[in-house]
Amino acid sequence: MKILILCTGNSCRSQMAHGFLESFDDRLSVRSAGTDASGKLNEKAVAVMKDIGIDISHHTSDPVDKYLGEEWDYVITVCGGANENCPAFMGKVKHRLHIGFDDPSHVTGSEDYIQSEFIRVRDEIKEGFYKLYREKIKPGL
Repeated sequence: MKILILCTGNSCRSQMAHGFLESFDDRLSVRSAGTDASGKLNEKAVAVMKDIGIDISHHTSDPVDKYLGEEWDYVITVCGGANENCPAFMGKVKHRLHIGFDDPSHVTGSEDYIQSEFIRVRDEIKEGFYKLYREKIKPGL
């Protein structure tokens, strides 16, 4: 099953969702991309995922254009900007979903507060994507 996760910068939320889906089931072919890809991963996102045993440091921040024209079982946007600016896919997309999350990379405040926001969003992404996996993706495998 092929799944594409879209965000604006493809540095944080989409990368965490990508890591979680791969950790749930190795039969999934997961990719992530950005409508305005930053070209690098957010170091705090990499660190909070590593804290729970998921290594996303090898992921790349790719532009969505790289995946246009391919066929996807699911295309999932995780931020409002990507949901509104998601390009038309030339290939077949069976299911297009939006599961939105706050962007912890824009949080300001103390280091402890910023860290707590990355953890909160990471945990929300895990919960949201595990529910999707359990209820929709796994039964389709």
